[in-house]
Amino acid sequence: MAIALQKCHMERFKARFERMSEIGSTGDGGVNRPFGSIADLELRKYLIQLAREEVGLEVSTDPIANIWGIHKGRQNLPAIALGSHHDSVPHGGRFDGPLGILVALEVIQTLIESDYPNRHPLAFVSFTAEEPNPFNLSTLGSRTVAGKLSKEQLLQTTDDQNRPLSMAITAAGGNLLRVSEAQKSAQDLFAFLELHIEQGRRLEQAKIPLGVVTGICGIYREQITIVGEANHAGTTMMQDRHDALLAGAQVALALEELVASAASDDLVGTVGHFVISPNAANIIPGSCELHVEIRGATTANIHATAHTFGKKVAAIAKERGVAITRRVILDQAPQLLSEDLIELFLRTANHQSIPSKPLFSMAGHDATHIASFTRAGMLFVPSIGGKSHCNEEFTRFEDIETALQVLLEAVVQLDQL
Repeated sequence: MAIALQKCHMERFKARFERMSEIGSTGDGGVNRPFGSIADLELRKYLIQLAREEVGLEVSTDPIANIWGIHKGRQNLPAIALGSHHDSVPHGGRFDGPLGILVALEVIQTLIESDYPNRHPLAFVSFTAEEPNPFNLSTLGSRTVAGKLSKEQLLQTTDDQNRPLSMAITAAGGNLLRVSEAQKSAQDLFAFLELHIEQGRRLEQAKIPLGVVTGICGIYREQITIVGEANHAGTTMMQDRHDALLAGAQVALALEELVASAASDDLVGTVGHFVISPNAANIIPGSCELHVEIRGATTANIHATAHTFGKKVAAIAKERGVAITRRVILDQAPQLLSEDLIELFLRTANHQSIPSKPLFSMAGHDATHIASFTRAGMLFVPSIGGKSHCNEEFTRFEDIETALQVLLEAVVQLDQL
C-alpha cells in the first residue's frame, strides 16, 4: 500500500534550531554546552518537553542520562533509532550534534503526521557527553549503550576537581548504580541513523550536497606528563636548564613532523591540551602536561605511528634531561559502517536525483559504538569553509532539507525490512 508522505517542515525545523541555539549561546554565533554544564541541563529539559509535547513521543532518560523518545510500531520488532548528541565542545558551533537531534525529531514527526503505519518502533536518542569533557570519557552515552564501559569504571571516574561522574549523571537524570540497564543489543535496535555536519571541506569543494559515511576513524589519545626543574629565569644559565615547556614543545613538533611525513589524508595528529607549571614569567617551567591525539583509518597505522612517536619522546627526554611519562587515555579502533545502509543511502539519494559521495569520517561519532552491535549509518552535509568546533560553524539549510528528505525515505525503506 503506497503512503503519501508529507515533506519535512523546514520552517518548524528552523524555529526549533534557533531555540536550541539560544541555550548556552556565546553571543557570537557559537554555543558553550559541555556535559554537566547548566546549559547542558537546560537543553535536556527543552528536548524532553519538545519530544513529549510537540512530537508526541514516549520520553525517558536512561541510567547514563541518554534521552530516548519512542513512537510505537505496529509489530513487536527492534526499533529504528535516529539521533545524535546535544553537548558541545567549549565555545563550539551550533550545528555539531543538535542538527542530528532535530533532524531525528523532524523525520519522526513527519511520519506521524503522514499517518505512516511503521512496523518498527521509531526511536529518537540524544546521547550523553559525546564530546571530550572533564571526565575524560567522550562518547560516554553511546559507549555505555554498547556495553563498553563497566559500572565499576564509571563509579570510580572523577574530574580534575575530584567531582565524581556519578554526581553529574544524577544531575542529568541518570543513575550509575543501574547503568547496566542502559546497554542495548541488536534485539533492541534494528538500526541507528545519524545526520551530521561533515566538519571538513570535501563536500563543499566537490560541490556535492550529501556525503554517505563508509567508516569512522580510530582515535588514540595519550596524556603526557613532563617533569623538569623549576628555577630562576634570570640566574639559571641556558646550559643548566631542564625546561619542561621546551621539552613539551619539542614533543608537539615531533608529532607534527611524524604525521606530516606520512603524507596521508587518513592520518592526522594533534596536541590540543597543553598546561605548564608554575606558569610565571620569571620561573623556568618545571612541569608540563600535554594531550596527544592520533587519528587514522586503520588500527595498524595508528599503533605504528604511536610506537614511533614513543621512541621520539624517549629521545627528547634524554636530550632535555627531563622525565616524561605517557598514559593512554583512549584507544578506539576505526569502525566501518553497515554496508546495507551505505547502499540504501546511495540508492535513495540517486532516486531523488541528489548527488552524493561516499566519505570516510576523520571525526569521531556515537555511531562508531552503535555499529559494534547493530546496523549504523551516517549522512554528512557540507560544512561551509570546513569550519567546526568554532562559532563560524555553518551549514546551509537547503542542504539540510535535502538530507532530511533522503533520510525520511531511507527510514521508510528500512522499515520494510
